[in-house]
Amino acid sequence: MASLTSPYSLGFPSLASCRPRATLSSLSQPKSLNAACGSHLHRNSFTRSFRIPSAPDLRRLLRPSPSPRTARTPSLVPRLAASSPAIVSSPPPEPWRGAALKPLAASIAAGVILWFVPPPAGVARNAWQLLAIFIATIVGIITQPLPLGAVALMGLGACVLTKTLTFAAAFSAFGDPIPWLIALAFFFARGFIKTGLGNRIAYQFVSVFGSSSLGLGYSLVFSEALLAPAIPSVSARAGGIFLPLVKALCAACGSNIGDGTERRLGSWLMLTCFQTSVISSAMFLTGMAANPLSVNLVAGATGHTIGWTQWAVAAIVPGLTSLIVVPLLLYLIYPPTVKSSPDAPKLAREKLEKMGPMTKNEIIMSLTLLITVGLWVFGGILNMDAVTAAILGLSVLLTTGIVTWKECLGEAIAWDTLTWFAALIAMAGYLNKYGLISWFSQTVVKFVGGLGLSWQLSFGILVLLYFYSHYLFASGAAHIGAMLTAFLSVSTALGTPPLLSALVLSFLSNIMGGLTHYGIGSAPVFYGAGYVPLATWWGYGFIISVVNIIIWLGVGGFWWKTIGLW
Repeated sequence: MASLTSPYSLGFPSLASCRPRATLSSLSQPKSLNAACGSHLHRNSFTRSFRIPSAPDLRRLLRPSPSPRTARTPSLVPRLAASSPAIVSSPPPEPWRGAALKPLAASIAAGVILWFVPPPAGVARNAWQLLAIFIATIVGIITQPLPLGAVALMGLGACVLTKTLTFAAAFSAFGDPIPWLIALAFFFARGFIKTGLGNRIAYQFVSVFGSSSLGLGYSLVFSEALLAPAIPSVSARAGGIFLPLVKALCAACGSNIGDGTERRLGSWLMLTCFQTSVISSAMFLTGMAANPLSVNLVAGATGHTIGWTQWAVAAIVPGLTSLIVVPLLLYLIYPPTVKSSPDAPKLAREKLEKMGPMTKNEIIMSLTLLITVGLWVFGGILNMDAVTAAILGLSVLLTTGIVTWKECLGEAIAWDTLTWFAALIAMAGYLNKYGLISWFSQTVVKFVGGLGLSWQLSFGILVLLYFYSHYLFASGAAHIGAMLTAFLSVSTALGTPPLLSALVLSFLSNIMGGLTHYGIGSAPVFYGAGYVPLATWWGYGFIISVVNIIIWLGVGGFWWKTIGLW
């Protein structure tokens, strides 16, 4: 009898009629699978010979009639898929961890389009190219395809790659003291909170003003305004004193970053403290470091010398009005979710009792802060600038172990802010050096002067153009140095009283810092805390700017007429 060697046994029921155990062990042990199927094969069955069945047997076995058991029993593959999906289905693709492609494309497109637009007459090609890269970077900072520091670093890379700036020029602002002062403020905040001093002061504030969020906000606003004439650096004032305090207050009230409680108190409080910091800077000649520069430029252009008292008297009424209106307006249009907490003062007092007396670390932190603030106040007499005083204070904290260098390195927001703020300062500074800002000023001046309007309307147009051109600047001092003299000269030539024009432009040189998250030293400090999204920051910055202009030109105008400025 002929014999065949075959892997199939034709003498046992079909595979569909089997009841396999769909497990990994059944796949790895074919003997068990064969036994479960009732196979006549046994060991070495694939190499054994057997007799071919007769023709009737073949017809019976190969007849395509469904077995009842086939209808009842699921196939092997579905049962395997149900019990071992990882074996059958492919693993999910790894999520994309790179840049958000649409915002990145929008940023690049904005720069490329402007790059290939012919520059206007009077504008150098390198200035126009730098403007294209600057606009692309700003679009990237707004849309955020990557973190802000990465976007800014890519902008600097584009400047160097296209030879628009040299490497030294592109990274020159990393030697500017303001970005470093802002970074140092975050390190101070770490020690302020770590030692518990921040919580202690926060509970003191809550125990007195904490029955309502609005009362708490006003207490911080007017505290900052009282310190403004004594501390001429708005970055030091905001970052070294009020950012740690505000963060501690937010934490004490259960408003934290990343857990969905930002709007409970932190978002409104951060935005309110920032928007009022630019107002308090405008109220005093010593409220911002660039204010004396305005006074010097005014003296050179008009011959008027503005004294500390004259500045304060002219600013007091519109300034106080803004300090009252702005927090209330933000409270109405961007309110905290928790508006009143009658039990908060009592709970705060209980917390203070549990904390007990001040610890050694709290005392060291307090003394360091007092010394640093004292150096900020008397820095002019001692010939010590704000960043040097901050470095001295941080040295004390590092030496005593209140803050460790590892903790400083872990402050990612501080280093990110240092990177993007320095990058914008460098690009904005070279826009001025390449002559783009002077061209813009002259173009505006010729346009407004040719309209033939009354001096009031002409001055109003000049004020708006001067104010909103601050989107191109990452420094109040840079804006003042580049544009104040030109706008002051034209407004005076058109009939605006020289002293009125000088004071208004000087006041608004502070308030325009509220437009963006990079326009003034306090902006990166409060924005970097992470409580307010960037689009929200810019949106409310524009709204508050309109309100401030109305207050300072409306209420201020009546006040200035009363005191004889026009």
